[in-house]
Amino acid sequence: MKRTHMRILYTTYSILGLLLILASCTYKHTQAVTSKKPQSTAPITDSVLIQNAITNISNYRIRPQDVLQIRNMQNSKSIADLTPVTSASQANATAAATPQPETFLVEDDGTVALTGLGHIKVAGLTRAEAGKYIEDLYRKEILTNPIIDVKIINLTVTVLGEVKNPGNYPLAKDRSTLIEMIGTAGGFTEVADQKDIKIIRDTILTKIDLNNLNSIAGQRTILQNNDVIVIAKNQKTLQKENLQNIITTAQPFLILLSTILVVLSITKN
Repeated sequence: MKRTHMRILYTTYSILGLLLILASCTYKHTQAVTSKKPQSTAPITDSVLIQNAITNISNYRIRPQDVLQIRNMQNSKSIADLTPVTSASQANATAAATPQPETFLVEDDGTVALTGLGHIKVAGLTRAEAGKYIEDLYRKEILTNPIIDVKIINLTVTVLGEVKNPGNYPLAKDRSTLIEMIGTAGGFTEVADQKDIKIIRDTILTKIDLNNLNSIAGQRTILQNNDVIVIAKNQKTLQKENLQNIITTAQPFLILLSTILVVLSITKN
């Protein structure tokens, strides 16, 4: 009987030791993964970031399948209203109408179809160049002193992680910033780590610390088309989740250990 008790006791201690080793290994592995610093696949310098911003934002070249919002600042109804006004009441109704700005798809041949102009080629032009080109055409042929505004509305940024409304958001202006985009996504959640924000741009990963003024200054946080923003959880939350994972992993072993101790107690009695 004594040998049986010793075997059970030895088995119990062995399982307990194995459990402690497993929990320790799991915690160390998780800590290594969560604390691993991001690696850039290319050197990140201010000159690189500035050049990318200039290339992809202010001087983004219109491409086929882009969606343009084109409006004449002198006419809230349309770019060029060619419908004749036949009465004063119709003129008043027209003036009172406030429709949404018109949008135009850039065709595969690089053209858009505009009222009174037909198909004109805009692919390869920047937003400002396209606006000036369209404005000149309307001034020459149809309108008097038009003011044409062009926006490219299909340029987007993806916001992931600890914001209240993750998703895809349009770049509404040439110089949309990281802070503005986080605000657009509803702001941070309670567990967001404001010191660990990543901007993924093609093959370049940039880490931003919003508590560091040098980190958010200049061109570093000016967003570009197809940027992916990832906001991580703070370390306290990660550690709490790691502990919960360890407890979940250890639970079957704890149940087994408890069963063995009960059996040992019954056997001794």
